[in-house]
Amino acid sequence: MPPNPTSSANPPAPLVRLDCLSKIYSEAGQSRVVLNQLSQEFYEGEFVCLLGKSGSGKSTLLNLISGIDAPSSGHVFIREGNREIDLTRLSEHQRTLFRRHHIGIIFQFFNLIPTLTVLENVTLPLELIHYSESQRDGRTRAKVLLDQVGLGDRFNTYPDKLSGGEQQRVAIARALIHNPLMLLADEPTGNLDTEIGETVLLLLLKMLRGTGKMLLMATHAPEIANRADRVLHIIDGALVNDTGT
Repeated sequence: MPPNPTSSANPPAPLVRLDCLSKIYSEAGQSRVVLNQLSQEFYEGEFVCLLGKSGSGKSTLLNLISGIDAPSSGHVFIREGNREIDLTRLSEHQRTLFRRHHIGIIFQFFNLIPTLTVLENVTLPLELIHYSESQRDGRTRAKVLLDQVGLGDRFNTYPDKLSGGEQQRVAIARALIHNPLMLLADEPTGNLDTEIGETVLLLLLKMLRGTGKMLLMATHAPEIANRADRVLHIIDGALVNDTGT
């Protein structure tokens, strides 16, 4: 279970803090408020499930937290060690570099590079951050992760030879290869059938439990929420706790 910030005289500092975060899009001359003045905290080691109907703003929120997109107003703070980084004060290039080093992302449609082998797909994030250790060390770490997701015998296989569930396992290994502060998952089981999706989810949780990494998962599947430490709903642009507050 995640730390309870109200259970201690010295509560832990949040890993992610949203402060009056809003996102407004302009469509055909009209403004559409997708996220409206969101304030929320997320902590190390917790699995938070983000529920909402299609178009409610789940993916938008993940994009703001990851720095893929910038808010219309408000702030996203992420704690790195003893300092708190305000992503909204960084340039697009700075946000990209921060994301590459500190955030792992798992997508619904896997986003594997078809011309790269399984092993090359997993080590790609290390190349993007110019991993300081040797290439051999990076490949060794990738092989360990692939063993953990049950694909230790598929290092040299290309993505089109894998099933959907196997491709998502590769994506999990890729998201963890650079030891990120957190994982953001956008409908990671949405492109899989129920049984395989459940298997992938359990594998992801098994790999994360005990690591101290936060997982924020956007989904429309209430059954996934049953396994979360905390559930938030996006309703009419607002974040609502599962308790209704």
